[in-house]
Amino acid sequence: MADTFKFRIDHHGSLVRPPELLAARAVNAPGLRAIEDAAIAEAVRRQRRLSLTVVTDGEFRRADFRSAVLDAVDGFDRGELKPHRSLVAEDASALTALTQIPAKATLPSPAYLAAKLYTPGGAWGSTRELGLALAKIINDEIEAIIARGVRYLQIDNPGYAAALTGQPFDLDEAIEIDSLAVTLKDKPFNVRIGICPIFSAEAEVDAAVAEKLFAGVPVDRWSLPFDKGTPGEVALLRAVPAEKDVCLGIVDPTSAELEDIDTIMDRMDVAGDIRDLEDVAVSPSAGFSPTAGGTTIGVEDQWRKLIHVETIARMCWGNEL
Repeated sequence: MADTFKFRIDHHGSLVRPPELLAARAVNAPGLRAIEDAAIAEAVRRQRRLSLTVVTDGEFRRADFRSAVLDAVDGFDRGELKPHRSLVAEDASALTALTQIPAKATLPSPAYLAAKLYTPGGAWGSTRELGLALAKIINDEIEAIIARGVRYLQIDNPGYAAALTGQPFDLDEAIEIDSLAVTLKDKPFNVRIGICPIFSAEAEVDAAVAEKLFAGVPVDRWSLPFDKGTPGEVALLRAVPAEKDVCLGIVDPTSAELEDIDTIMDRMDVAGDIRDLEDVAVSPSAGFSPTAGGTTIGVEDQWRKLIHVETIARMCWGNEL
């Protein structure tokens, strides 16, 4: 089912932090906020020049992708969570003021956070109890983000990779928690919510688990790896329900080497045999820097990769983006 709001030239949100920003944060330099503002403005300018269909702030104000919650929410040790500021809504509002291209906001999955933060015998009775409390906070934040004009949100839960590759994982509980986070009472018709459940599918994946996951969490888009040409990637794509769209990660954000265009287009032909490409978008297969400073490529390498994604999008869809 074709989607009017395709956001076809996508990326996961995090960008490589400029060296001057990393240096300023390392010493908590005076005027750090202004340094962040300048770095974000430059990143937005470069995204606009690339004709991306979404723009992010690069997650430049975060230490890692979890920080949106961990830096803004108190009470993990008391069993009662309470945000002391917005998670990302204020940052999203500032982003929308910098560009007319749709702004994209990213948040960590509550199920993922709960699995990482829960400690037996601690303040929370179970992973599920902590996860449901986090889901309520993230659900409220999604409403606030949308109210500030953001049309596209992505939730990241790389924990699903365990279930998809046959490792121990409570899939039902994670689906319940993440579903609560993304279910809105009155979602605007032009807002899309997506989830990234896995960054790499080099091994075989459990197709039945993939089908259950993709049918279970009520999102609009699934962001999946598609940069290695493996059977696991194809199996994941086949498992996405027809009524959902999919974003294929066609380049590796951890390698500066540019992928062969003919190879990528051959893989897009495979994707086209499985689904209508009208319901497909392209992106890197993960964020460029989910942890600040934790990247294997440089700032300029990153932009070359995004140019590569934009080139493939134009080859697939022309100017109908």
